Amino acid sequence: METIDFVTEEYAKWLLKRLGAYQRYNRVVILEDEQVTGKEMTDTLIETSQTHRVDQLLLVHGQEHSLVGYRGKAHVDGAVFKPLLRAYEQNPRLLDLRMVYGLNCYGASLAPVWMQLGAYAVNGAVGVNWLPEPSLSLFLRRWLNGASYSQAVAHSHSWAIRVGKRIWQDNPDGSDHPCIAGSRQIIFGRRDLTIHTS
Repeated sequence: METIDFVTEEYAKWLLKRLGAYQRYNRVVILEDEQVTGKEMTDTLIETSQTHRVDQLLLVHGQEHSLVGYRGKAHVDGAVFKPLLRAYEQNPRLLDLRMVYGLNCYGASLAPVWMQLGAYAVNGAVGVNWLPEPSLSLFLRRWLNGASYSQAVAHSHSWAIRVGKRIWQDNPDGSDHPCIAGSRQIIFGRRDLTIHTS
């Protein structure tokens, strides 16, 4: 698992450079390994929001209502989100969160939290997400080139499901294989946007 995590992280960093994220964003902040804690994530979101509008990419493990940090030791859950939600309710200028693109398992369970923290658009898997790739590559390619959030998520998801169904075929009754069913993405939002939306 550690090898898979390392390779995935390095690939994602390469992909951000290859697809031009550093040219399209004024600032790119990457938290990895032991930095993925509730405090570090909260501090980074607040600090970055003071000078920039934030688009957040979650390439992290997840459980229901929780992000799982480095080696499963840190959980970003209600103990982190509840104080942050209270602080944001008291001061809406605390965060300037625009969108959250998540590849984490059970990402849909955290969508209401991201929306309450001000995000306009969020996605999330309904269960265990077995298809972080090709989802990440396809989403970033579209999103960074100006497609709307909903189009970029829907396109990447439909291709990922097609690839996944070659590996995990439908059950005899026609229902999705559990790996496909868990990987299904839901898009949440108050409005659609593109990378150019202010």
